[in-house]
Amino acid sequence: MTSTVWITLGQVGLLLAALALVHAPFGAYMARVYASPRHTRAERAWYRLVRVDPDAEQRWSTYLFSLLGFSLASVLLLYGLGRLQEHLPGSLGLPGLDPDGAWNTAVSFTTNTNWQWYSGEAAAGHLLQMAGLAVQNFVSAAVGMAVAIALVRGFARSGTDARVGNFWADLTRGVVRILLPIAAVAALVLVANGVVQSLDPHTAITTVEGGTQHALGGPVASQEAIKELGTNGGGFFNANSAHPLENPNPLTNLLEIFLLLVIPFSLPRTFGLMVGDRRQGWAVLGVMAGLWAVAVGLTTWAELAGPGAAPAAAGAAMEGKETRFGLAASALFAASTTGTSTGAVNAMHDSLTAPGGGVVLFTMLLGEVAPGGVGAGLYGMLVLAIVAVFVAGLMVGRTPEYLGKKIGRGEITLVALYVLTTPAVVLVGSALAAVLPAGLDGIQDAGPHGLSEVLYAFASAGNNNGSAFAGLTVSTPFYNTLLGLAMLIGRFVPIALVLALAGRLAAQRAVPASAGTLPTHRPLFVGLVGAVALVVVGLTFVPVLSLGPVVESLS
Repeated sequence: MTSTVWITLGQVGLLLAALALVHAPFGAYMARVYASPRHTRAERAWYRLVRVDPDAEQRWSTYLFSLLGFSLASVLLLYGLGRLQEHLPGSLGLPGLDPDGAWNTAVSFTTNTNWQWYSGEAAAGHLLQMAGLAVQNFVSAAVGMAVAIALVRGFARSGTDARVGNFWADLTRGVVRILLPIAAVAALVLVANGVVQSLDPHTAITTVEGGTQHALGGPVASQEAIKELGTNGGGFFNANSAHPLENPNPLTNLLEIFLLLVIPFSLPRTFGLMVGDRRQGWAVLGVMAGLWAVAVGLTTWAELAGPGAAPAAAGAAMEGKETRFGLAASALFAASTTGTSTGAVNAMHDSLTAPGGGVVLFTMLLGEVAPGGVGAGLYGMLVLAIVAVFVAGLMVGRTPEYLGKKIGRGEITLVALYVLTTPAVVLVGSALAAVLPAGLDGIQDAGPHGLSEVLYAFASAGNNNGSAFAGLTVSTPFYNTLLGLAMLIGRFVPIALVLALAGRLAAQRAVPASAGTLPTHRPLFVGLVGAVALVVVGLTFVPVLSLGPVVESLS
């Protein structure tokens, strides 16, 4: 157990060092990308093709309609690829997806959820993987980053008639200048370490005994890199990042954790630079890092202290974990993938101890702001910061302000609706699954663990995570349809509210700070925002968590 603790500390230390090394330059680079007046040749060619003016500023409503139109087209295209798969080249002889399955998959990858009701190697051919799923891994991540940047512009601008940028320019730059270059380099590193990258239907592998067996090949490394970098999570294989052809060794495992954390942890720097106060970025980063560190610590502790004879003999709860990674790397991955909106897994979350499963579930239910998905984590944390200044303003009897913008009735109404959207999706969806016959038919485990599986599924869908507890049969029309709706609502309603908030903030005239202005860059405010995340958001789910993971832990 002592050696496991030291391994955990060593891996976390190495990971933190790498993240700290790139934080400032990468965050500054992203700020320059979104503020640059220049367009590359490739970008100009794309703008001419889609017939848009990238220099035309859009009001928040136009920005939103552009985003929704693009996402609708993405859903329809991906749905068509899934349904027609057997008639397209590169299908590997696999049939087309059923209507409910194609709907769920199209919505899942368009919303950056990457929930998978199917086994990747048994249902998706190479064309669907490359032209459909991998493409959405890039653009859905870029959409989240664009929304975050639009909200940051709302704080940074003053009296702009609710103009928050140009969606098409933000989308294109996010893909071309940020995601593509990093993903390309990461894919090469993964290939060099044994991740498969081919167009062959099968790859010959030499077994430990010296024999040969055939495993499904394909463009795995290229999809693996962007699935982590874009906090997507959908695996080329059913075992996801626990599969040796996706994640062969401890080095690739740590690289994948780095990829899923690097953009969310660097965007606060971008935020601080764009609003003209780096200290604000440090404050946001402090809240994110604090919540993430607590989740990693609690998950590791829960798995080390697993009850029963088997964990005692193994030194930890090793069920469902890859021995080539060990408990430390599994706990670190689990806390990181649920703290972001990634959903990739290198261990079976259903096999986590009851407290460990409760921690990763609670981390998702916080709204995935520790540090959250690409873009989504930043705008989620900024919403919580607004709640914090509003609460502080009520306590001292002052009109709340954040970064020079007054938080009035209109702003706090949008924030309140944002905070309530995901709990409504998760709790209503879980309730329907727990009482309707079609939902009950999919629950294989009785008692509190069965409830935890259902709650986890809707928490994952509503927060656009994509990971899952096993034991719940979701490949049915009921779950495919209902979870698809949860993904749509959980993604686009918050985005609409955030863009409306950005428009209101951009239209405001900034007010100068006064002696009574709450400093939002100090440790006190960092603690206040963390408390708001735990109390305002977390307490919403205490009753249902008490019926699931808490009861299971006590029993």
